[in-house]
Amino acid sequence: MTQSIEELERDIEQSRAKLDLTIDQLQNKLSVSGVVDDMLGTARNGRYAPAFDHVLATIRRNPVPVMLIAAGVGLLFHRMSRKPRVRTHVRVVVDETIPIYPDEPHLYERGASTLQSPQDDLVRPRTDMRI
Repeated sequence: MTQSIEELERDIEQSRAKLDLTIDQLQNKLSVSGVVDDMLGTARNGRYAPAFDHVLATIRRNPVPVMLIAAGVGLLFHRMSRKPRVRTHVRVVVDETIPIYPDEPHLYERGASTLQSPQDDLVRPRTDMRI
């Protein structure tokens, strides 16, 4: 009976080791890099293999423009997927305590040119202080 228990323990250990190996393989396949590798392997073995190899060579030669294009396309899709913000109403409040015209007198008369000096204005009497 002790032999059969030892054999059972050994079988259990072997089964655990196989199960651990299987789980590790599944985790590697389901990771992002595993999925990408699987897709790339499928594309390389398909009928579009020459086009795929040409695209990969182009990406390796010009990584920065490809990344900028990918970022632009990603931003475009992001903006297209967002809901537009709509303002439901705009409220305008008028404060009647603020005067429309200032109470300060103007330095120049109405219609005065910019070449006129303030002293010219002092010589002539002012008739209207507000514009």
